Amino acid sequence: MTHDHPPQSECCCCRREFLETVGAAAGGAILLSSGAVAAPAADASPREKRTATVRAAFLYPPPESLQRAGYFSWPGSTFDPKGRHKDYAARLRVIEKRLGIRLALEEKPIDTPADAAQFLAGVKQSRPDGLLLIPLQKQHWEHVMQIVKETALPTVVLATLGVLLVDHIRQLHRKAGAYLVSSQDNLDAVEYGLRMIRTARRMKDARIVSIAGSKTAEAVVPHLGTQVRVIPHSRFVAEYKQTAITPAVKELAEAYRSGAKEIVEPSPADVLESAKAYFVLKRIAQAEKADALMMECLSGLRIPHQHCPPCMGFMSLRDEGFPIGCQADLSSTLTLMLVQELFGKPGFQQNAAMDTERNLYFGSHCTSPSKMNGPDGPAEPYALRSHAEAGWGCVPRVLFRKGQELTLAQYLPGKSPQMYVYTGKVVDCPPIPPTGGCRSNLLMSVNEVDDVCDVKGMHQIIFYGDHGKQLRAFCQMCAIEAVS
Repeated sequence: MTHDHPPQSECCCCRREFLETVGAAAGGAILLSSGAVAAPAADASPREKRTATVRAAFLYPPPESLQRAGYFSWPGSTFDPKGRHKDYAARLRVIEKRLGIRLALEEKPIDTPADAAQFLAGVKQSRPDGLLLIPLQKQHWEHVMQIVKETALPTVVLATLGVLLVDHIRQLHRKAGAYLVSSQDNLDAVEYGLRMIRTARRMKDARIVSIAGSKTAEAVVPHLGTQVRVIPHSRFVAEYKQTAITPAVKELAEAYRSGAKEIVEPSPADVLESAKAYFVLKRIAQAEKADALMMECLSGLRIPHQHCPPCMGFMSLRDEGFPIGCQADLSSTLTLMLVQELFGKPGFQQNAAMDTERNLYFGSHCTSPSKMNGPDGPAEPYALRSHAEAGWGCVPRVLFRKGQELTLAQYLPGKSPQMYVYTGKVVDCPPIPPTGGCRSNLLMSVNEVDDVCDVKGMHQIIFYGDHGKQLRAFCQMCAIEAVS
């Protein structure tokens, strides 16, 4: 899983840059790169987990007033705003429960400028995580734009077809901080919009525990607000050496063996040790109240061996829906978290290369989730192999489904963050040998570039499904520059 350092403009986040990033994020109070020590690891307390709150309102005049005026404008005289209001409100309550958010829905529609001012005052006082606005009359669009402008909060706007004209749609279609759904009663899209707001809230409250280096320290990722808590790599080594081969370890090792379509190099002892690593990672995550892990995983594999390759443990944790990043890579780990929150799917962190003759992207690493469709989905076939560079231990070679649509993404943290976004399909998983590189691999087409060598990044996350449009919408709502 090692790689040569790519050009600085395309590097995801090497160790030095990670230290600089999170050190700067703490405003100089905790400079991880200088080795300053924060609270000891044993004192980790959970971060407060706040329920994402969304203020929601419908906007339309009383139908009686339009009847008296004798003119309805769009959506017209046959449109039933009260009926649509009732139907949407009931469906939104189902979505609220499914997402586990708090939807503060105004009972009465916003009609007059005074109504809009009152709603604005309430929003400014309560400062929710986001807004949901549903205009059911074209003439009330000015209230929508006023609220969006004055609150500057992430806002989902649902306008069913026939409510807005093109000039209205263009005002919000690409506006930072907004997600406009101009579609036919598309509550699924609204649910994704609310999921984006929930994701931003959860990332603010989340903690990544980085098992790396020799010091303990804490800092906060700019823009997202995610806490990074670094604990020494020696913590994992000590836990690993103290962990016995228990019945639970033996049971997991047997599951690895029986689930594999092929076992090539690993011995039964190698598989047992790889199962042990899973329990060590799990205990550290629980003790540190972590929402994700990342680990400086290669240093312990060099002679003298401090621990086995933890790659099977990484596979199992990702299969359970718990993000864990290789090589203490902050960029990759944040991307894994975002993908898990937005789509409920794990990701394949990998080293970037290209087949220049076939114009295909080649990604490989010595670990990958097997349940690429999420914890409740089936596992992809996998073989048990030795670690490619170390030449020993047990790691998975996951065989991705040919023809499967994919998204490749990478979040680059900073005060002005970016996200690389590409889509394509699995073409092949080349055999090893004769192919070199890491054990899990794939060749994929890329839709957004003519020359695959123009794909940016290293250690990007590849996951199942064509989610490019949805990721770009998340970037727009959360002030992240999407790059393809």
